[in-house]
Amino acid sequence: MKNIGSFCVIICTVFIGFSAYGQLKENEKIKLITLDPGHFHAALVQKTTLPDIEPDVYVYAPKGPDVKSHLDKIDAYNFRKTDPTHWSEIVYTGDDFFNKMIAEKKGNVVVMAGNNQKKTEYIKKSIDAGFNVLGDKPMAIDNEHFEMLRNAFAVAAKKKLVLYDIMTERYEITNTLQREFALLPEVFGQLKKGTPQQPAVEMESVHYFYKYVSGSVLSRPAWFFDVKQQGEGLQDVGVHLVDLTQWECFPEKVINYKKDIQFTSAKRWPSYINLSQFKAITKLDGFPAFLKDNIVKDTILKVYANGSVNYKLFGTNIKLTAKWAYAAPDGSGDSHNSALHGTKADLYIKQGAAEKYAPVLYIQPLNNESTTYEKQLFENLKAIQGKYPGVKLKRNDKGWEVIIPEKYKDGHEAHFGRVTEKYLNYLREGDMPEWEVPNMIAKYYTTTTALTLAKRKH
Repeated sequence: MKNIGSFCVIICTVFIGFSAYGQLKENEKIKLITLDPGHFHAALVQKTTLPDIEPDVYVYAPKGPDVKSHLDKIDAYNFRKTDPTHWSEIVYTGDDFFNKMIAEKKGNVVVMAGNNQKKTEYIKKSIDAGFNVLGDKPMAIDNEHFEMLRNAFAVAAKKKLVLYDIMTERYEITNTLQREFALLPEVFGQLKKGTPQQPAVEMESVHYFYKYVSGSVLSRPAWFFDVKQQGEGLQDVGVHLVDLTQWECFPEKVINYKKDIQFTSAKRWPSYINLSQFKAITKLDGFPAFLKDNIVKDTILKVYANGSVNYKLFGTNIKLTAKWAYAAPDGSGDSHNSALHGTKADLYIKQGAAEKYAPVLYIQPLNNESTTYEKQLFENLKAIQGKYPGVKLKRNDKGWEVIIPEKYKDGHEAHFGRVTEKYLNYLREGDMPEWEVPNMIAKYYTTTTALTLAKRKH
């Protein structure tokens, strides 16, 4: 690693990587900047070698364990035996790291994945300074930050910059195929409107504080357990659920957050982590002072990591739930369960013990005995197979299980590279589909407004 350190290095700064308003010139390469990488997602963006990206990556961060952990992961990718990467991390550490990044302008894309307390402010100021931004979720954790993010999108549009968040779950094959089958009227029918008691869309995500990443036990920073810095569950991982709902159920439809979304209810509740569990995750000997208001009986930490929301999008009733616990049951891990209720069939993603804790997609027709439906299902399957060769259906007592070849199950970590490739395509083209930005705004309006509503009723 090249380490500039926290001392001042005087060099002639060349304004590179920017053509008019941040758009790339023909054959111009991407020059990455990583800002304050406090979350392992920052490293996963670089887990694979990506086309047209310079190997030199400039890192700006405060001194401390967060940046060291990030650089250790990049080193592991560079020195692995299979498909090693070739990144050269050029590091500046110091309290003025953000201002240093703005002043030096070493790249044209800023990657942000870390502490969420200042992330939205960093996004806005980076856009103001002319940088494109690829941000990990969440890009806003409360109403105040939502307004700041909305303003950042407006400035990005004027400057023709690309601001985008990392939505990996669109690339998980069961989610992708759930969307594909929902687009087939003869198979799914139309999405029901549902009721608050029986929503047409139900999704639940369960995550765990103690987990493995890239083959090693993940060490989390202590601030991860402070919702003022990390965000609450629905405002963090719940962003994926809102995104999947919009992307699967209303594909390419522009959402006006002011008129197309109505809230029914929302709630929040805590997870509890004891001191020994906290030590195992953070490698710290005790709770830091900024967590003192959340400590119960001296050894228990209360973290508001769980939340749910019932709302309507285009008149369709939706219920989304995000949960966190300490560690997963043996043989399992983070899980995602989803149900889309159509007028002809229900589409379920289940990830329980019956599925051996791997996501499985099921099609359950409302009339399971209909031979006409079965004929239409297999006729429409051909369109799916045209896009995803090898996908098959297996009969069960309620309908069909979708059999997905292993080649499509590339895993969560691989999806970061795919999101980054999509982002780079948007950047090279100088634009995104017209629905992406308004739907990102609608997404963060949904999560942050849900928090306000939940706090009122808590």
